[in-house]
Amino acid sequence: MALVVQFGFGLLSSARMLGACGMQRCHQEALKKNRVMLAKQLVLKELMEHMIEKDIITTEMMEMIQDKSGSFSQNVEFLNLLPKRGPNAFSAFCEALRETKQQHLEEMILKTESNLSNGVSRLEHCYGSYLPFPVHESCNSKRPRWIEPVEHSWDNGDGPPIPPVKHCTPEFYRDHQHSAYKLISEPRGLALILSNMHFSSEKDLEYRSGGDVDCTALEMLFKHLGYQVTVFHDQTALEMQNALQRFSKLPDHRDVDSCIIALLSHGVEGGVYGIDGKLLQLQEAFRLFDNANCPNLQNKPKMFFIQACRGDETDRGVDQRDGKERSDSPGCEESDANKEENLKLRLPTRSDMICGYACLKGTAAMRNTKRGSWYIEALTSVFAEDSRDTHVADMLVKVNRQIKQREGYAPGTEFHRCKEMSEYCSTLCRDLYLFPGYLAQS
Repeated sequence: MALVVQFGFGLLSSARMLGACGMQRCHQEALKKNRVMLAKQLVLKELMEHMIEKDIITTEMMEMIQDKSGSFSQNVEFLNLLPKRGPNAFSAFCEALRETKQQHLEEMILKTESNLSNGVSRLEHCYGSYLPFPVHESCNSKRPRWIEPVEHSWDNGDGPPIPPVKHCTPEFYRDHQHSAYKLISEPRGLALILSNMHFSSEKDLEYRSGGDVDCTALEMLFKHLGYQVTVFHDQTALEMQNALQRFSKLPDHRDVDSCIIALLSHGVEGGVYGIDGKLLQLQEAFRLFDNANCPNLQNKPKMFFIQACRGDETDRGVDQRDGKERSDSPGCEESDANKEENLKLRLPTRSDMICGYACLKGTAAMRNTKRGSWYIEALTSVFAEDSRDTHVADMLVKVNRQIKQREGYAPGTEFHRCKEMSEYCSTLCRDLYLFPGYLAQS
C-alpha cells in the first residue's frame, strides 16, 4: 500500500539514486501538460469500468468521482487520483482510452511522453547517470520500473541485530491489568506475516531488496513477544486474500487473547500488491477480522502493521525555522432488541483494532537495502525495548518520533535528506499492553 508502499532505479554505488514511489515522472508530466484538454474531453463512464477491471481504481473511488457535479469536475477528480495509483496506471489508462475509442487522447499524451523521454535521454547522454530524478531502468522497456525508495547503505552487514525483548515484571502486570486488555494466554496470540519480494517481471514491480530483513525481524520480534507466527512469502493478491481468510477462520483464535497481521509489499493508498501486480484492498483485509466475520476475536485486540508505499510523493522535508540540529541519518451499549428477547451486548462491526502504517497517505515509504525498512527497524527496536512497560499506542507514538528524526542519505540527488512520517489509527477500547514474559499463575 509497508506501508513502503512499500520508478526510479536502485543504488548500485555510492552515487546511485533514490527512486520515487508510483507513476514515473515523465508519465506524470505527460498527464500534467495535457490536463486541461483531458479534463474537457475525457469520457469517463465506460473508461472507469475498464480501470476497475485492470485493478487501477476501486468501485469506491469511482463512486467518489461520480459524486462530483458535472463531467469537468469528475474528470479533474479522476486526473488527481490517477498518478497515485501505482506503476501500471499510465499504461492501463492508455489501454482504456483505446478500448473506449478515445485514441486521440491517447495519441496526445503518448506524443508528449515521447518528447519528455527523449529529453531525459539527451540529458543522460550529457551528464551520465547522475540525474536527480527517476529514469527508465532498461532501454528495452518503455514502462516504468518501480521500487520503493531505498536509502544507500554504507555498511556491509546483513542487517540490524534483532534486539531481545525485555520482560515485564509481575508487579507491573498487577498494577496495570485492570485497565488493559486481557493478554496472558500462551501463546499470546496468532501472528501472520505476508512478505512479498519477487514480483512478476511483466508487472514492473521491482525486487524489494532488504525485505527479507524486515520479515526476519518481525518474525523474531513476534516470537519473542509470545506469538505463534506463520509466514508466507511471495503471494499473489488472491493468495494473500485466501491466506488472510483462512487465518481469520482458525478455531485457535478462540483460545488466545490477540492476533497480529503484518503485510510487507509494494503498495498504493488503500492497497498492497501481490506478486502478480494485482492489489489486495486493505479494507478487505480489515473486514475479514471484524466482529461480524471473525467472532473468535471479538473484544480481543487485533494489530495490523503495513510496510508499503501509500502514494507516489517522496517527502523532501523542510528546514525547521529555529532548528540547528540535523536529523538522525543512520546507515516501524446495550441492545435495543425486542424486550421479549434476551438482551445481548451488541458490538460495532469493527472495533478493537490498531493499525500502524509506514508512511502517510499519498507518500512513499523508505527502505534500506541492508538494514530493511525504516519503519520495521524502528518498530522492532521500540517494541523490544518498551513493551515491558508501555502500551502499544504509546509505542507507536515513539516509532513516529524515530521516523520523524530520520532522513535519507543520497548526496547529489534531489532525494538527499528526504523524510518519511509513519502513522497509526486505532479503535482500541482499552490499554493494550503485551506483558512480554509474564506467565499467569495457575
